[in-house]
Amino acid sequence: MKMPFYALSLEDLVNLAKAHKLPPQTSRHMFNWYYKKKNIFPCVLHNFSFEAQRVEKELLDFSLPAISSLAESEDRTVKFLITLADGERVEAVLIPFQKKYTVCLSSQVGCLMKCSFCFTGEQGFKRHLKTEEIIGQFIQIQRWLKEKRPDDHKILNVVFMGQGEPLHNFDAVKKACEILICQWGLSLAGHKITVSTAGYLPGLLRWKQEMPDVNVALSLHSVIPEKRDSLIPLNRKYPLAEILPVLEQIPQGEKRFVTYEYLVLKDFNDSEDEIHQLGSLLKDKKAFINLIPFNPYPGSRYQRPGDDRIFRLKEIIESYGLPATVRTTKGHKILAACGQLNHQTEKEVYLT
Repeated sequence: MKMPFYALSLEDLVNLAKAHKLPPQTSRHMFNWYYKKKNIFPCVLHNFSFEAQRVEKELLDFSLPAISSLAESEDRTVKFLITLADGERVEAVLIPFQKKYTVCLSSQVGCLMKCSFCFTGEQGFKRHLKTEEIIGQFIQIQRWLKEKRPDDHKILNVVFMGQGEPLHNFDAVKKACEILICQWGLSLAGHKITVSTAGYLPGLLRWKQEMPDVNVALSLHSVIPEKRDSLIPLNRKYPLAEILPVLEQIPQGEKRFVTYEYLVLKDFNDSEDEIHQLGSLLKDKKAFINLIPFNPYPGSRYQRPGDDRIFRLKEIIESYGLPATVRTTKGHKILAACGQLNHQTEKEVYLT
């Protein structure tokens, strides 16, 4: 049985080469050929031996998940419906900014967390994605972008903020991050990759020793336990009091920090008093706060606050010496914005 190429780290390929008495540079050549050079046909480098070609042909599977359909919004955001080998489907999003792009990847088919503000949680949980299915989303979007927008096709950031709880699928997400940052392959900067979590403590406890140098983001959304319980049921099992000390132990650097995501819900968690509590809790931490205006979806119980309210909350946070931004909403009309991904109830979209 062939091994999926897009599930293999460079170290995995080095071990494969070693097992077949091939030089270590064979692995670097392959990573460079398929990732950095973006080739879709077999490696034909002059220094790629016949034995290396045989191993590549007989032992490696280069299959990728398929783009079944997509939707483009007026702001050039693109939402992709990705069909996996077993017929399951996930969504991934390409988000433009200043002639560069962020790719938002899914890590699970559905999600087990059942957060009350998230459309994905309503479709239930099917299974974890494999590493090759996570990397496959990136590769297919990268190829689409190069073909459809050849003058504007640089992907600068990757966020694990699509369908699923990334740290619930720790091993596959970890391996995907290793592949994304490998200098012989996709060569993304570690600080340009962000893994978002609702606060899955078992994954956070593994992070310090196992996760490569990427950024972490916590879906905070409220510092009041009862409110956070209602938004993120996982909080009942792993409360903030247990999560925050672990987050502080995650290695940080000049360009690495913990992002605290705060979804702003009208008349629920947008009072000035609650934001003052947030500022008091985080003021002595190396924290970056990202305010996210709620993006409504069919049947959602919450509403989006006005811009004036959101920017007032930003002022309060900054008064505690904490950097804060308001996330620009993109792709909401095609249900591609934060919290809106759920292909099961979506109207049909057509490949363009």
